[in-house]
Amino acid sequence: MQGLAPSSRVVVLATFFLIGFGVAAADGRRRLVSGSPDEPCRQMTLYYHDILHDGANNTANATSAAATSPPALSNDTYFGMLVVFDDPVTEGQALPAGAEEEPAARAQGFYFYDGKGSFNAWFAFSLVFNSTARRGTLNLMGADLMGEETRDISVVGGTGDFFMARGVATLRTDAVEGLLYFRLQMDIKLYECYV
Repeated sequence: MQGLAPSSRVVVLATFFLIGFGVAAADGRRRLVSGSPDEPCRQMTLYYHDILHDGANNTANATSAAATSPPALSNDTYFGMLVVFDDPVTEGQALPAGAEEEPAARAQGFYFYDGKGSFNAWFAFSLVFNSTARRGTLNLMGADLMGEETRDISVVGGTGDFFMARGVATLRTDAVEGLLYFRLQMDIKLYECYV
């Protein structure tokens, strides 16, 4: 590095540091970035099942609970209600039948209703995979505009098999049973993957 100006030396050293950090961060994995929205580097369809605790009768089956009570608004949007969940996620539409049947993942996080004039929510959760097929987490977040047939939320990272993954999860309401149960179809497309 003789003959380089001090500022050039700093740039060269910073470049080597960042390249070295990038390789170390990837843990020997190779980064794949999709060149087209039609060709994700990984994709899957999963079903998210939310069973809201009703306050009395479904304690054994509930997978989510309201952490706050919404203010009394006349438009029934549940504005201000925060729900914390540990929901089963399956590869098919059916809920796991019992303890012997494991879900593909668990969705752990929260959503809150944030629309005063419309029925909308905002999600932040991790899909936790712990099976022989998949291990690690995918982290998702974004607005769930429930009036739309489909809506996208961001995949903002991951661990394990999904190390540093980025992409989009397209949500579609697949089933609703009153106020206590809903199922979302999640079409997850990852556009940045490490393999």
